[in-house]
Amino acid sequence: MAEVTNHRKLRMGMVGGGKDAFIGEVHRIAASMDGLIELVCGAFSSDPDKSRDSGRSLLLSDDRIYGSFREMIQSESQLPPDERMDFVSIVTPNNVHFEPAMMALDHGFHVVLEKPMAFNLDEARQLQRKVTETGRKLLLTHTYVGYPMVKEARNLVRDGKLGKIRKIYVEYPQGWLSRAAEGNKQAAWRTDPNQSGQSGCMGDIGTHALHLAEYISGLRATRLCASLQTFVEGRQLEDDGSVLLQFDNGASGVLMASQIAAGEENALKIRVYGEQGGIEWNQQEPNTLLVKWLDKPAQVYRASGSYLSAEATAFCRTPGGHPEGYLEAFANLYRSFVWSLQPWRKGGVQYDFPGVDDGVRGMAFLDCLLKSNAGTEKWTEFVF
Repeated sequence: MAEVTNHRKLRMGMVGGGKDAFIGEVHRIAASMDGLIELVCGAFSSDPDKSRDSGRSLLLSDDRIYGSFREMIQSESQLPPDERMDFVSIVTPNNVHFEPAMMALDHGFHVVLEKPMAFNLDEARQLQRKVTETGRKLLLTHTYVGYPMVKEARNLVRDGKLGKIRKIYVEYPQGWLSRAAEGNKQAAWRTDPNQSGQSGCMGDIGTHALHLAEYISGLRATRLCASLQTFVEGRQLEDDGSVLLQFDNGASGVLMASQIAAGEENALKIRVYGEQGGIEWNQQEPNTLLVKWLDKPAQVYRASGSYLSAEATAFCRTPGGHPEGYLEAFANLYRSFVWSLQPWRKGGVQYDFPGVDDGVRGMAFLDCLLKSNAGTEKWTEFVF
């Protein structure tokens, strides 16, 4: 089951993502966009009745709708190879990532997993070992690296066009948790340490910011200095934070993540500066990449431009001027994941998606910044 050797759609199962769930529907739309994947089964809720209702609303047959992920993985593994799911997409709160992912890998299934990858660093490292042991693949949905212009930014850095990287600024402000969000299911679990884990804002969106900075720059953070705050009274996890970063080539950086930036929607933005120039990308204007030069006028790169690298062009989906956004970027991750499982796809532009090592690094980042925030030393070593 490591590769799909015949030309067909991959069969997907889903854990979580039932009625009224936000991210489950996003996954289903993204997975279906290229016609390469079909949803064949699911355990959509810990409530068997809700799971059944959710599955029926997706037109699944009753015998492929399960009351628990344990029942689903066990039952699917007993089906003939030409019927069982090929992989499972896990779209649950953080505290229900580890067990279904481990069980799926143990039963021979590939895994798509929401981030952060696990509830804590120990779980993440166990998943890393299990992926190595089983030879199965794991996609971690750091969505933003699916955008074509993010890939173009990385290509410019990798080709040395900006010179040695010196400075990275990455910010991710949201405002949706500026007040106590009573009755909001998404807010409830993200601010509950029993479901979200040891970190709130940084676990939810700060890990995205770090991953994006390291993905584009090709660098790795080695030390950090963190300051975390909780502004909403009674909230148990941080809702705002700032981090100074040092990278392995000597570059410095600043990372800011906040969910109490009133009036902001999803304003992820990154700037990377080298000796000869810099780039700027804003997720709310994703088709545009600003390229700024030390000794010549700035340039505006646009998605679908004929001047883009093959890596970026391969993930552009619409003609120039037509908006591409979050769902398309998400679909690019799924498409790369599928390509990695189909041997006839090899060659040309290589598949590219975040995996289990990225997940461990994200959990190590959370451990390190919490240690820094609680300590008195200026710098805390980022141990990975």
